Amino acid sequence: MNPPDDGVGAGPLHCQKDLFDLPPDEHYLNCAYMGPLSRRVVSAGVDGMRRKCAPAGIAPADFFADGARARRLFAGLIGSTEPERVAIIPAVSYGIATVVRNESCRPGQTIVIAGEQFPSNVHAWRRLAARTGAELQRVAAPEARQRGEAWNAALLEAIDERTAIVALPHVHWTDGTRFDLEAIGAAARRVGGAFVIDATQSLGAHPFEQAAIGADAIVCAAYKWLLGPYAIGLAWYGPRYDGGEPLEETWIARAGSEDFRALVNDRDDYQPGAARFDVGEWSNFILLPMMVAALEQVSAWGAARIQTYCARLIDGALEEARALGYMVEEANWRGSHLFGLRVPAGLDLGQLQTSLDARGVSVSLRGSAMRVSPNVYNDSADVNALLEVLRAAVAPRGARS
Repeated sequence: MNPPDDGVGAGPLHCQKDLFDLPPDEHYLNCAYMGPLSRRVVSAGVDGMRRKCAPAGIAPADFFADGARARRLFAGLIGSTEPERVAIIPAVSYGIATVVRNESCRPGQTIVIAGEQFPSNVHAWRRLAARTGAELQRVAAPEARQRGEAWNAALLEAIDERTAIVALPHVHWTDGTRFDLEAIGAAARRVGGAFVIDATQSLGAHPFEQAAIGADAIVCAAYKWLLGPYAIGLAWYGPRYDGGEPLEETWIARAGSEDFRALVNDRDDYQPGAARFDVGEWSNFILLPMMVAALEQVSAWGAARIQTYCARLIDGALEEARALGYMVEEANWRGSHLFGLRVPAGLDLGQLQTSLDARGVSVSLRGSAMRVSPNVYNDSADVNALLEVLRAAVAPRGARS
């Protein structure tokens, strides 16, 4: 394997493990659970703590500077030229709740979501449906070994003249099934429905082009594929929510809030764009610089290059896993950064997890799938350790046959 580098450039990415402090005996194939912090991001957080130790050095302008950088970087990740549409949020649930605050439904209308969707993009829609008499329409995964194409077809079929809102992830959090956001977004627009995306399990590691997708809102937590800290995230809000009502009324969202002396004037007008939707105290002098550092690094690597790196890393292993009897979705309907392995009949998934833990391989069990999620800090040794356990789990069965 080529030596590690900083990943900046247009050529193929090499392994970036040297930029992290992952334990040498740990095979961390679990970024969908929580992305590790790079040394660069940790350093930004330490610098922020030191800065807070001497707050006289923090000027009013410092409350805004890192936020402006974060908005620009996030807009770039989704292919948007409008960073003023980006809000800083504490969690996906907050970003989705902001959308719900600014949507209305009526009896007979539907809110379309995928089955077994992550709860942060479910509970708020359940409440909206209960309050308005709309129907929450969960489109379940088909009972099929290869379900991506059929699941997408079922979602498109569910969108009709009754549809008020379509709320989906880019890839499903349990097994990486990829949804055709361009086709689904077009279907939502045809019937006038809002299109809301939770991009937490894709953005940063998978290309995303808002110009083609046409989402009304894109919400993302920072602590997974953006490789940032916990308890902070970003959201992009389109024209549908211009002039909307925020969840909270913060001082910093008001026009002219840069002038601290004038805050006594209690202005009612907001900062331009989506700043009205920012969480209170978003100018976090520890978390925000960490998120900026993470966004800069992920942007330098590039999502397309990360996908290519992960594909090179795992494609051969997935061929062998299939030959051993494990099932994985076809590449057309999943990402290379996140995929689910379903075990052969009779193999105990819980016991397989125990064997993986003993070998130092970190993955997740989600629903019926063993979720594997590599990133640029992984190498062939990590994938080989996973394969060792997969082989051993089926070997006794093959010997008996």
